[in-house]
Amino acid sequence: MLNTNDVLEALPVAVYTTDAEGRITFYNQAAADFWGYRPELGMKWCGSFRLFWPDGRPLPHDECPMAIALKEGQPVRGYEAVAERPDGTRVPFIPYPTPFRDTSGRITGAINVLVATGERKEAEALAARLAAIVTSSDDAIISKTLDGLITSWNTGASRIFGYSRDEMVGQHIMRLIPPDLQDEEAGIISRLRAGERIDHYETVRVTKDGRRIDISLTVSPLRNDTGEIVGASKVARDITEKKQSEKLQQLLVEELNHRVKNTLATVQAIANQSLVRSKSHKDFVSSFSGRLQALAKLHTLLTQTNMRGTELAELIANQVRLGSPDEDRVSINGPFLFLGAQEAGHLGMVLHELTTNARKYGALSATGGRLAVSWEVRTNGSRRLLLQWTESNGPKVRAPDARGFGMTLIEQTVRVHGGEASMHFAEDGLKCRIDWPLAETPQQAVSTATMRFGDSSILPGPASPSLRGKRVLVVEDEPLVAMDMQSMLNAAGCVVVGPAGTMDEARRLITAEDCDVALVDVNLKGEPIDGLLPVLRTHGVPFAFVTGYGPKVLSKTFEETVTISKPFSAEQLLAVTEVLLYLRGAGSDVVPLRKMRS
Repeated sequence: MLNTNDVLEALPVAVYTTDAEGRITFYNQAAADFWGYRPELGMKWCGSFRLFWPDGRPLPHDECPMAIALKEGQPVRGYEAVAERPDGTRVPFIPYPTPFRDTSGRITGAINVLVATGERKEAEALAARLAAIVTSSDDAIISKTLDGLITSWNTGASRIFGYSRDEMVGQHIMRLIPPDLQDEEAGIISRLRAGERIDHYETVRVTKDGRRIDISLTVSPLRNDTGEIVGASKVARDITEKKQSEKLQQLLVEELNHRVKNTLATVQAIANQSLVRSKSHKDFVSSFSGRLQALAKLHTLLTQTNMRGTELAELIANQVRLGSPDEDRVSINGPFLFLGAQEAGHLGMVLHELTTNARKYGALSATGGRLAVSWEVRTNGSRRLLLQWTESNGPKVRAPDARGFGMTLIEQTVRVHGGEASMHFAEDGLKCRIDWPLAETPQQAVSTATMRFGDSSILPGPASPSLRGKRVLVVEDEPLVAMDMQSMLNAAGCVVVGPAGTMDEARRLITAEDCDVALVDVNLKGEPIDGLLPVLRTHGVPFAFVTGYGPKVLSKTFEETVTISKPFSAEQLLAVTEVLLYLRGAGSDVVPLRKMRS
């Protein structure tokens, strides 16, 4: 028959006994493991090396729960303490000291059971930390059953979706899913039942106020004690700002692409037109380099306002004075006027051509010559800039026998903007008056004219029989590019209608002129061309796009229309024009992109 000590020795928990004075009479192996050593029998109250209260205060052995139980003659419950082993490790525990009595009721000793709570404490602390993380997380953390009923809802979920916990616990998860995406939930549940975890799944959900937001979803299966999958935990991160940032970045890339291609096309146009009109190689190098330098100075000026535009007086000083030693012979006078980037770019080109002419042939080529540039802004009906360029005391000038590049550029640039330029060649110098319509508000982030050198493919060649006499509408708000297109088409025998630099002018020409085909920029002075395309279709005019933008920027309605990417060659422009004419005969009004990719 087993005695009591044999039974206690076999127990898996720490147990020890004392006599009535508190001296240890027995302890089992589990107690020795708990204390971290084997104390001598006869030690009083407890075998622990040292004792502490849970808050870290030392606990004298004669005040420990076993001592109180023996002194007060009753079991002690509800205490917690910490035992320190000789190696310094500490073990939280709950003691259960209970006195022994004989038949007469006299205390003969006591037994104490020590239950280590370290693992439970760690689990409770971990659970508390996890609960704090879930509560304070910026992400929505939601749990649900496999049937889709929400069982938990944290503060992050309330912040992202707008619903309180009371509003959502017990509700179906479909409340957050837009109607067009509700098929997603069945697929998610199917993958969860298979034990699969879903990581960083990007989708869209609906908030309480009806907004659609982009979220990144991570879904994990929840299992019960037997390992059976009984629900799911969802972590949803609001990535709306990230998506908006990506869209903005894509927009900026497309705008940069547009500006760079417009830059290349404009440089190509400058090179082409300068080459065709130059009397010699030296003359070409001089005129081309001068225009590049003027545009470089203009670009530097515009970058000071992050390409938003510049003040007219600064623009004139930048282009007219050019740091020359005869600045005192140039006067500039007029009110403050801020021009958008595109207006400044185009007007800057006009000013450069006038200045170049004045320095080579006009008032600034003579010692006593003077130049006065003045302007005013009129607002009766619409805002208009009236700029007066007056040269005096210079050599005698007369109207040129042939229209050169500079005069053509000036007149076409002003006309593209819906204005007028008049020149009077007086005996003592040129007088030029420019009437320039102004935008109601300065344009933002619009391409500024800059350039790229092209090859000799633009030189006039024999006209194509299929193009001779065909009327081609050109819609383009970059004057130099429009001039280049006009030269290419004229050289092939086409009659150019326009060019039109505004939506109103383009509509007028489509209605008033008999156009066979149209070559259209996708953006005129910051305004998308979409509203013009139905007018072209109504009049049966096939069209193609000529642009620096990529296909992602185009309206979905017209995304399959052929796009000639700037810069382009004469061969590309004429080939597309011929295809447009073919399609006009076939009764189509657009060139499908898939037919032109090769």
